[in-house]
Amino acid sequence: MVMAILAAIVASQATITATFQLLSQVMNMSYFPNIKLIHTSRKFHGQIYIPMANWLMMIGTVIVTAVYNNTTKLGQAYGTCVALVTFITTCMVTIAAIIVWRLHFLIVLAGFLVFASLDGLFLSSALTKFPQGAWFTLMLAGVLTAILLIWRHGKEAQWVVERSDRISLSQLVTSGDDGKLYLNGEVGDSGELPKMKGVGIFFDKERDLSPAVYTHFMRKFQAGHRVTVFFHLRPIPQPSAPIDDQYTISRASIANGYQIIVRHGYNEHGYNEHIITKDLAGLIHNKLRHFITTNPLYPPTQDITTNTKSPSASAPPSSNSHPPSESSILDEAFRSQVVYIVGKEQLKIAPPPLGDGYFAVGGLLRRLSLNAFIWIRELTRSKVQEMNVPVDLLVEVGFIKEM
Repeated sequence: MVMAILAAIVASQATITATFQLLSQVMNMSYFPNIKLIHTSRKFHGQIYIPMANWLMMIGTVIVTAVYNNTTKLGQAYGTCVALVTFITTCMVTIAAIIVWRLHFLIVLAGFLVFASLDGLFLSSALTKFPQGAWFTLMLAGVLTAILLIWRHGKEAQWVVERSDRISLSQLVTSGDDGKLYLNGEVGDSGELPKMKGVGIFFDKERDLSPAVYTHFMRKFQAGHRVTVFFHLRPIPQPSAPIDDQYTISRASIANGYQIIVRHGYNEHGYNEHIITKDLAGLIHNKLRHFITTNPLYPPTQDITTNTKSPSASAPPSSNSHPPSESSILDEAFRSQVVYIVGKEQLKIAPPPLGDGYFAVGGLLRRLSLNAFIWIRELTRSKVQEMNVPVDLLVEVGFIKEM
């Protein structure tokens, strides 16, 4: 009895660890929604904990124990699971042998027939116990498979509709010789963009292209801030980012526009006190001030002193002889106002094309799948309230995309 309990503890820990790792991998491959994942060690990078998965497994264990009133039915469900895993493993090894290892097809086929025959016999024998308990294993496998396929199908549809917003800044806004911004005629009414005072900090997901929130902001409001900052968070597979490599700042293709890329490790999550703080504006101001000082837009002019004095040398310089410096524009904008701008994308299903039956089997399955994806996405998406920035300075720009 003691040995059985100890063996069950070891097996349960292995199952829990494998579940956490599997969920981490499928989230990275966009087959599962991003849920809270905690790295529990700064030394061992793969040591993770997923609270939601842990609670779901605990609840599921209690329910399964209550439903199966004897160990015989539970053993039949477990046996079906083991037989199914071995058969799937044989199929996966066969695919890897052909695609990855590049073994001859006949050699792979011979090995597959041997092992698949044995695994198929065990699996078919286990499936005869379907009414006695094996149904639960197949039902659980079907539900998990459906979630993975629905999420992947929905993400691919989302990526397709988001391509229309992935344009370069030069295609959206152009800067004149006078430093003024002009909207591209293909996006909106061409002409000079009115200037809004202060700094607009756009939370950015696209590094080299115009963020979707900035594209829709320009299309709707057709106005630009005095200083525009694209703030991009980039996670790295390390506990923390090196100090020298944490911030990368560059100038955008628009006047008084900057891009800040912040690299953060898994112990420095983007929404905690390490990066996004109440004084995020002050942090960005200091970083941009240092960048402008060390990387001036125009090289400073050198004063040439001579022994010969000119009568005009003592004349006071004209106040309008030089435009305001880059640093003075930055300081004035930050003193005026700072606004954090985030995007909120809403997805909806487009009506079927004319001529296609609304209740056609293919179209109906697609709509059901996308509706399930949108529902799961709304349940698991991060909320703007979680951002640790002043609420009165936060603006959410909503836009709807049809899939």
